[in-house]
Amino acid sequence: MSATPHTVAHVDLDRYLGTWFEICRLPLKWEPDGARDITATYSLNDDGTIRVDNRCLDEEGKPTQALGQAKPVDDSNARLTVSFLPEYLRWIPFTKGDYWILRLADDYSVSLVGTPDRKNLWLLSRSRDLPQAVRDDYLATARAEGFDLSALITPAQSGKMVEIPPS
Repeated sequence: MSATPHTVAHVDLDRYLGTWFEICRLPLKWEPDGARDITATYSLNDDGTIRVDNRCLDEEGKPTQALGQAKPVDDSNARLTVSFLPEYLRWIPFTKGDYWILRLADDYSVSLVGTPDRKNLWLLSRSRDLPQAVRDDYLATARAEGFDLSALITPAQSGKMVEIPPS
């Protein structure tokens, strides 16, 4: 096993943009274990960065949203940094997280994303359902890259986009 997980050789960001459904993940301190209908929608900002719009229903069924910004760290576009801090605070050091695309279907329908410390992992799909064989295959890649999947969470997924009420 290498010191850090391997990433895909190249990501076409235009093809990666759009909405992804969370199929499963490792536990996150900022996302309740019982959250459901989790989606991540990526779109291009005018400055070339990527707008990240994460949505879910929390354990009480309340819609929640986290808006962030991602930026590729090299020309492969497979390693990005992401910040969910308000824009005026994003300059502060150590406030960005790593988002590494470890595996990606040729048709951009399934993505396996992790962090170099192997503490965070997400299996994402363009549809709410993922055949068990595909899920197992992608999770085998995660295991081969050294991720401990014993605490894997599979959120309920209705396939509906969570609507955020106007504030």
